[in-house]
Amino acid sequence: MIEIPTGARSALFGGKGHTSVSRGLAEFHARRPVLVTATGEAMLALPVEGLDRQRLSEFAALCAPIIPRLIITEWRALALGLKASTPMALALSAGDDAHRILALVADASADRVPAARPASRAAIAAVQLIKISHGLPAVLAADVAGHAAACDENIIRVEADTVARFADDAIGSLIVASEASVPLTSGTSTRFVVFRDAIGGSPVAIIVGKPDFRAAVPVRLHSACLTGDVFGSRRCDCGDQLRLALVRLEELGGGVILYLAQEGRGLGLANKMRTYRLQDHGLDTIDANTTLGFDDDERDYGIAARMLEMLNCTRIVLLTNNPAKLDGLAGAGIDIAGRMPLEAPINADNRRYMIAKAERSGHRFDPLAALLANPS
Repeated sequence: MIEIPTGARSALFGGKGHTSVSRGLAEFHARRPVLVTATGEAMLALPVEGLDRQRLSEFAALCAPIIPRLIITEWRALALGLKASTPMALALSAGDDAHRILALVADASADRVPAARPASRAAIAAVQLIKISHGLPAVLAADVAGHAAACDENIIRVEADTVARFADDAIGSLIVASEASVPLTSGTSTRFVVFRDAIGGSPVAIIVGKPDFRAAVPVRLHSACLTGDVFGSRRCDCGDQLRLALVRLEELGGGVILYLAQEGRGLGLANKMRTYRLQDHGLDTIDANTTLGFDDDERDYGIAARMLEMLNCTRIVLLTNNPAKLDGLAGAGIDIAGRMPLEAPINADNRRYMIAKAERSGHRFDPLAALLANPS
């Protein structure tokens, strides 16, 4: 049995702000509008994901006579050729149908880009909210302050400030939900410790063997990858790294794998598939992410650091090729005693992906260095 500090099991998380954001996320998942408020603003926002003619018509009628704008991230604005250092609000016209709006949000290029201005504080919070929900990072939004729609009690209200605090508050809500021994087909003895946060996330710590928590513990931070971990996709090295980590930890006498719900570097599975489609049209993995409106890497390692703290595992040797993981954990207070690479095989299908990670994200991996020296 892993000994979890008593305080970790009884952490409380709640309050009006958290409840409103959680309900806002539920509304966005259901593709319904949410009212995001800030000083002097009441921004009625609707996710662009799943937009069709009927939903667009109904939202326009709800906002009338105010014409909604399309709110996109800074990265998407740059991909469309706009000068931007903040999320932008694009002017829409009566001729912009659902298909046209979706093209402005997700296509590799656009034939016409509307006039744009910097997005307001409430509009930016609406985009943050949709990113938390793993939807397409864009919303339709109209400032309806003083409008009848702002008084509709059926529309969930969310304060912009609570959206900004939500990720940190969710980390603070983490508890241990359950744990059990799970023998693997490889013969490895493991114990799965399932955590739960206030928004339903269930990250897992897999304790491999019998690590010595008094010393520097070998740890692997692994972002869930359905395609690679479960189905053996050749487009990435995720599944190979997970299997290598299990073998390495067993050889070392034990360690911890943190299995995190951060599919596609934090984009979510649906958006990961969208980036794959962009890659099929010639973009590399980084440009595909930013073209869709995301940062190159949307992951936050605060949740991993909190899990390690709750396991009394604050001095570690990290199994990774990714310097961002080292920096993220160190910045969250974890003592990094060392690093071990995981040398996954390179194949014809993941070659471009691996090169992009080495050249543009600084991943440190000997086979990648050889690839860069001999790219042919």
